[in-house]
Order: sequence, then structure tokens, then C-alpha cells
Amino acid sequence: MDSGDGGEVASAAAGPPTPLEWKFSQVFGERAAGEEVQEVDIISAIEFDKSGDHLATGDRGGRVVLFERTDAKEHGGNRRDLERMDYQASRHPEFRYKTEFQSHEPEFDYLKSLEIEEKINKIRWCQTANGALFLLSTNDKTIKYWKVQEKKVKKISEINVDSSKAAGNGGIASSSVSSSSKQFLANGDCSDRSYNSLSNDISFPPGGIPSLRLPVVTSSETSLVARCRRVYAHAHDYHINSISSNSDGETFISADDLRINLWNLEISNQSFNIVDVKPANMEDLTEVITSAEFHPTHCNTLAYSSSKGSIRLIDLRQSALCDSHSKLFEEQEAPGSRSFFTEIIASISDVKFARDGRYLLSRDYMTLKLWDVNMDSGPVATFQVHEYLRPKLCDLYENDSIFDKFECCLSGDGLRVATGSYSNLFRIFGCGTGSTEATTLEASKNPMRRQVQTPARPSRSLTSSISRVVRRGSESPGADTNGNSFDFTTKLLHLAWHPSENSIACAAANSLYMYYA
Repeated sequence: MDSGDGGEVASAAAGPPTPLEWKFSQVFGERAAGEEVQEVDIISAIEFDKSGDHLATGDRGGRVVLFERTDAKEHGGNRRDLERMDYQASRHPEFRYKTEFQSHEPEFDYLKSLEIEEKINKIRWCQTANGALFLLSTNDKTIKYWKVQEKKVKKISEINVDSSKAAGNGGIASSSVSSSSKQFLANGDCSDRSYNSLSNDISFPPGGIPSLRLPVVTSSETSLVARCRRVYAHAHDYHINSISSNSDGETFISADDLRINLWNLEISNQSFNIVDVKPANMEDLTEVITSAEFHPTHCNTLAYSSSKGSIRLIDLRQSALCDSHSKLFEEQEAPGSRSFFTEIIASISDVKFARDGRYLLSRDYMTLKLWDVNMDSGPVATFQVHEYLRPKLCDLYENDSIFDKFECCLSGDGLRVATGSYSNLFRIFGCGTGSTEATTLEASKNPMRRQVQTPARPSRSLTSSISRVVRRGSESPGADTNGNSFDFTTKLLHLAWHPSENSIACAAANSLYMYYA
């Protein structure tokens, strides 16, 4: 199947798209066997920009690292020019390290006596301008707006004063003829003052210099400079879990457990509270906001998810405070299926719009759900991510793994969805009409090593084929669908799909793995 925006062309008439064969592309920050991972190096956010030519990652140490695509640049010209030349563009996206900068530092809230971690919770790209890159990054409390651009390095050419004797204080020492009788002081100066000195730093010999070459500022090479343009602080009482930039290029939202604020990029000292779910009495609190995202094209529409498993679509044109939603998406639980863990695993950890804004993808602890924004009666598709863990929910609750927040993503053509799991595994499902694609990959140089064999004969539904595999795998305790032992400490929480090609970037601890199909 061709990668790109023509996914809708492969309609039902052509049958379901064939499952993709994923290959390893690159790894950044690969650790050697037995090497211990430093906490500050663990990746906590991944985001492609809209063009797919840049990738940003954030880590628990408050750093943001940028990567840029190289395979398109090497051929010269942009993609459109290459297509005109009938040039077969490389199907193997390659990236290289571009730059990094310290986005956040650890802070201390003296009013609440709380430490504020430097960990980057989310990164979102903003519109580019004048060749500069703009992005938003946030930790638990403070959002920052960064501008990254190439600047020419200015160098000052040397003047023709003899600097053979380096001064102790960093200046240029006396350049007169050395004599054993002269006494030099500790700071590099000379006790013999028989010549004129114009300054403490630069000294001239008694006869002077025939021709003095003045320093000239030259700029030959360039370097990337990251500058913080705005700091949006003191607007959230609770930890920020989401930021999302608007399609209007001027505003963005930030969400914490109880409130969503609307900001203008140019104004950092005020924001508008557009959603507030905080009850008058905190004892009446039943649900919190877990994720929020703007519609990709409609600047007045946004969606936010809750810990009760519901997604609300709100329209900013309806009222200033959007406490009432325009649409509510939730799935009714089956009668008799309720247990102690029902509410915990129903909590949605991430919500994403498809590129055209028609579908919403949500991730709760056990499943991925695809919703049609025009149909709020229930999800159009449900994908079981790791059903074999259901008997182990007690253990997962004991070690707090049940509260892990897994992210999800959609392909640019909207035909596939992906999310992470434990043992550094991630899963890719086909959501096109009639598709039975369900691939399990491992974040390693051999991604197909843990591949679940899909049945050759198409089954009646995607969920039934998965459940058959699940039952087979869950017979052995502590094993995944292939009988491999799973590890709750290695989890793949963060991943991103390239906006126009079948390429995925995912984070396994401090390593960034990239795959293509």
C-alpha cells in the first residue's frame, strides 16, 4: 500500500488493506547490555511536527531533543519537485540529531511545600515562521514557548599583538623582549614599566607596532539557538496532563485534573478558564480530566476525556465557560461485568483526533476505542491491547502498574492505530473496513521477534480473533500472547506516527526506536 494521504482511495471495493511488514529503521540512545538507565534520561514525550520533517522528544531531566529528517534533503529540492521529476522518493525515513536544550529545571513551590519535577509531560509543535521552529513544552506546572532557529556565529578576528605569553587573568601578557632581569608577577603582568601600556589587557612594546590590525567581526558558521519566548505559569493548581495547539495558530489549551485553560501564544500573564469540573465540595468529586486535544481543523472544537471513560466534545462558540458539552461519547458497561477494577481500567489515558477530524481514538488501560464524532451511541471499533493481563489485575494494582498512562496514535491515512504495552511491546491494528490486522512489535532492532501470528483464514471479527489468541496465551501465568514472560517494569508508554508515512517513533526507557513499513 502506498504511504501518504491517499488512504481513502483504497476503498472497500479494493478490499481491506494488506497488513504492513514493519522494519527497524534507527535507534537513538541505545544502551548496552547491563547498562543502567539514569532516571533523568527516560523519555517522557514524543511528537512529530505537521510536516513530519522534525521530531521532538522530552525526558524526565527536563531536556527537549530535536531530530530532523535527512533522507528527503539529500536529494535536494522539496517533495513536490521530486514528484514532478518522477523521482521515487525514499520509503525509508531517516532522522538525525539536530539540537537539544534544557526546557525545565526542578523547582519548589514554597506556598504548598511541594517539589515540582522538571520532567517534560507533553510537547506540541506550533506553526513555523521565517525558517524558525516553534514548540510548546510543559512540566507539571509551567508551560514554555520555544523558538529554535539557526544563528550565525560571530567571531572576532585577532589583532596583531603578540599573545605568546598568556596572562593569568585571561588577558594578553607583555609582548616586549624578555629579559632575565624582569620580574613577572603572579597575574601575568610585568613589574618593569619602561614601556607604555594602553590597557591592562593589551600591552605594546616601547617602539610601538608599525601597523595595527583592528579586530573585525566575521560570521562564517551557523549554530542552532533555542530561546524561550514565553513562560505561562501559575495558572494550574493541579498537575498539567495535556497541552494542545489550535489550528488558528494563535491559541492553545492546557489541561489539569479539574480545569482546562485557553491561552493566546503572545499573552503569558492571563488565560481563560473554559472547563471547570471542580465541585463546590471536593468530597463530591467523582471524575477528573485526563487528556484534552483541539480538533485538527475546527478551531472552535475540542475534546477532553475523563477518568470515568467518557469523552466530551465541546464547542467554544456555545458559551464562555463550556461546562455543558455538545456531545458525550461513552460505552455502557455490560450488565454483571462490574468489579473492583472496572472504574480504574475505564479511565482514559489519551485521546487523539484523526488527521481529518472525523474520528477520535481513545486509550484506556485494556483497550483502544475508535469513535465516529457523528455517532455518540458507542465506539465504531474496539481493540483489545493486552487482554491476557486481565487475570493479573490484582498484581497490577499492587505494584501501581494499573495506573500507567499509555498513549495512542493514528496513521496519517486513518487506516491504522497504534499503542504501547508492557515488555517494550507495541501493537498496531488495522481499522479499515474488513481489516483483521493486529500486529505485535517489540521496541528492539528485531521488532518482529514477538510477532503474534494472525490467522490465515479471515475470522468473523477482529476482536474474536484476538480473544482466541488471548486464551491460548493466558494459560501460562506471567506470559503474553506468545507465551513470552512479560515485564511490568519495561513499558512502552510514548509513541508517535509520522503524519504522512507509515513510520513510527517509540520510546523504550531512554532509547528512541524508529520503524517503517
